[in-house]
Amino acid sequence: MRRQIFRQIVRKIRRNTDVFQDLISGSLNKKLHITPLLYGSLGLERRSCSDLNADDIDILIPEKLLSDDWKMIEDLMNSEHYALFNAEEHEFVKSNVHIAYAAIESLVSFAGVDISAIPIVTDVGIQYYLLELSDYLKVYQASSKDGYRKNVKNKLDNHKNGTSH
Repeated sequence: MRRQIFRQIVRKIRRNTDVFQDLISGSLNKKLHITPLLYGSLGLERRSCSDLNADDIDILIPEKLLSDDWKMIEDLMNSEHYALFNAEEHEFVKSNVHIAYAAIESLVSFAGVDISAIPIVTDVGIQYYLLELSDYLKVYQASSKDGYRKNVKNKLDNHKNGTSH
């Protein structure tokens, strides 16, 4: 039974990673010339080489794309057969894979992250930004004080930043 559960977790991690790589290489990097930031649990999994059971894909892009050029992102996602799931959260879904977009600039005011210092990762021909572990700690500490995160995902965040309440 444990082996089966482990295999399911590994498949889910690989699926989310494969979806991210396909979306980035085929769409964001090449079609739109965007270098996004892989964020959230999947980004932390990549940075820490740990299994955090990421259940979605969070991508940060410039605010201008979310406001002025949102139709371009929406068209791109539709061309990849993703349906808009939550317009307010810029979230799409396809085959139970949820992808949400947010503004990279929000990291500055939200968690004090210096976005000019975020390193670019080149992996399998794709490029994306990936926070350092110290920046993830800032983000999860700020998230633990945020209303949504505090009330909905507090236990997960506390596990990720090594605290518990």
